[in-house]
Amino acid sequence: MTQPPPPNRPPDPQGGFGEPDPQGGFGAPTPPPQQPEPGYGYPQQPPATPPQPYGYPQQDQGYGYPQQQGQGYGYPQQPGQQPGQQPYGDPQQPPTQPQQAYGDPHQPYGGGYQQPAQPPYGYPTQPQQAYGGYQQPAPAPAPGGGKKLSAQLQIVIAAVVAVVLIVGAGIWYANSGGDGKGEEAKGTGGTSQGTGGDAGSSGSNSGLGGDGKEKAPADTGSKMAFSIEVPKVPDITDVSGSWLTDKAYVKPGVNSVVGYDRDKGTVLWTLPLTGQVCGASRHKTADNKVPILFEAKKRVAPRYYQLCTEVGMVDLNTGKLLWSTSITGGSAGDQKVRFSEVTLSGDTVAAGGTDGGAAFDAKNGNPRWKPQANDQNCYDLGYGGGAGLVAVRKCGPYGSQSVLIQNLNPTTGAPISQYKMPTGVKYASVISTKPLVVAADVGDSAGDGSGISDFFSLDEKTGKLKAKITADAEQYAARCRSTRVEACRQALVGNGRLYVPTEEHEGSTGEYGDETNEIIAFDLATGRTAPEKADAGDKYTLVPLRMDGGDLIAYKEAPYDKGGRIVSINGGTMKETLLLENPGERSIRNVETSVSLNGAEILYEDGRMFIGETTVSKPRESATDKKYLVVSFAVPR
Repeated sequence: MTQPPPPNRPPDPQGGFGEPDPQGGFGAPTPPPQQPEPGYGYPQQPPATPPQPYGYPQQDQGYGYPQQQGQGYGYPQQPGQQPGQQPYGDPQQPPTQPQQAYGDPHQPYGGGYQQPAQPPYGYPTQPQQAYGGYQQPAPAPAPGGGKKLSAQLQIVIAAVVAVVLIVGAGIWYANSGGDGKGEEAKGTGGTSQGTGGDAGSSGSNSGLGGDGKEKAPADTGSKMAFSIEVPKVPDITDVSGSWLTDKAYVKPGVNSVVGYDRDKGTVLWTLPLTGQVCGASRHKTADNKVPILFEAKKRVAPRYYQLCTEVGMVDLNTGKLLWSTSITGGSAGDQKVRFSEVTLSGDTVAAGGTDGGAAFDAKNGNPRWKPQANDQNCYDLGYGGGAGLVAVRKCGPYGSQSVLIQNLNPTTGAPISQYKMPTGVKYASVISTKPLVVAADVGDSAGDGSGISDFFSLDEKTGKLKAKITADAEQYAARCRSTRVEACRQALVGNGRLYVPTEEHEGSTGEYGDETNEIIAFDLATGRTAPEKADAGDKYTLVPLRMDGGDLIAYKEAPYDKGGRIVSINGGTMKETLLLENPGERSIRNVETSVSLNGAEILYEDGRMFIGETTVSKPRESATDKKYLVVSFAVPR
């Protein structure tokens, strides 16, 4: 059954346009979610027949499997094509072998961290059994013939049990084919003992990290450099996107892109646009050029949004729009194709959405491929860019679609490799393209809106699954906007590792407001936890921002009486170095926290920190507090 073109929709509440969120919204109706089954590691009765792990052999190779290696999908048949030869992307028969849904339900924290019902964060575990939950061992008999254990000894026993329970209970890894085939094996979930690959997760640094460009200044105490108030907007407005050059901090405004002096906050240039920016690449070229999406018309009442159809390239140095274009085709027919996100890989700009995907030459905007009318049952939801170009492709009739991860040749669009996501995956998000790491919510089992139940480490050359890492929603704080391919936060890839923060939990003192967290590292070759971890410290919360060579740059959210911090974390030892600390004065602290960190874009470079909003709205008439588009701090220079 072919898919009808999706109807026009109002903007996604989180900003931008495109496919509706799974929780509801406009567009095609979403079938009711199935009740997730208990996942591995959850206490249960031994099954009569063990469930089939992911990667169980399928009857076919999945929808959209490449038919011709050299031909990019979305291209019409080339002259000389053999009669009857299927172009790439032609839907095939759906898989007939069902797969076991994957999940890992846990009890919520409730009033706070408890022990030993929920283990402490950040500790590697001992090997676990493949099926069934961990059975807590009975306490050893007390000395003296059955006397009660001392309080101290009970605490020690509880701590030992807690260490055994944590991180690895849900970690699985496999060597399987690019279409999900192959037998999946259980990882130890414990400390990696020199497991090979480039991860090097033994008990020491192993040469990882320490090569970041950001160094600690002589004085780490910062001052507020400038603040920019939210501009007047008619409604909820997406202002996602922010970039730094050696002179400017650049951010979307109202029907415009604006460059500010990175030290003073004064306007350097303003680029007017036909409509509002509705998508922006997180990647830019070496000479500071970045692709954006924007609306063809300005927003007017009563319709406060327009279709996101225009693709353009902005020179961040000069504030010039180098080129802009739009295309027709695919399910949009003779109408303009609507896009929901855009990215950059090398000299290719790639944009995707429910109308399909397209790519353009970054130098002049000439199309490289676009959606085809005969490809309506397969479309590129979006792309991950950067070092490579990876498509998340959906194939099949509505309600029984398969999700494919395809590593592409950025110039032709031809697939280099492909991995078919497990049954129960509706969307997928790309964390990194090289190495290739994808996040997904399998069977809607996350249950917390994070969009992540598992991370998948894939071989970008072969499409084989290297490791699958369970991200228990009760335990880990990384988040992906499931309907977007390149919209994940707080998950970094480097040094052959995946770095993920834990959720906040009670600190060592047990006092109110003593919450803290850690950053845990996983070996991408095996899925095992590395022995090192970064502790935020009592009353602080670590928020990873980006990689700096082999090191991590992270923001430390501070308690109410202190300012936030920027730290560099060695990617091997996980030891932190303070780079910047904001003032703890109440008036300045209020400005820093006025920008919601849940949706903020935080940039740090060379002693300067910028906190920018991603969504702004018209202020209420009764509102007295100022709202800021950007707040900047800097250390003395």
